[in-house]
Amino acid sequence: MNLQIIAIAHHRNGTSGAPFHVVHFQDDGPEATRKLAILFEQPGHCAVLDIAKIAVGDIAFGSNSWRGENFEVSLRIAVNQWRME
Repeated sequence: MNLQIIAIAHHRNGTSGAPFHVVHFQDDGPEATRKLAILFEQPGHCAVLDIAKIAVGDIAFGSNSWRGENFEVSLRIAVNQWRME
């Protein structure tokens, strides 16, 4: 999967929460929309939402839910490259 990465940030999630990365990216799939991913350190813990749908308040499962496993490998590669910069 070839994603266009727009921005990456790391959040420590307070003093006792699980840290995570946030990735803003352009999806190259059929939807071709900008999405936001939240990646926790543990593999398989990846959430993806469409940014335009978030902007209008749509956070519902089934409407604004995307299969994280379809994006996770590419997103983790991007995060690892970002860490090296």
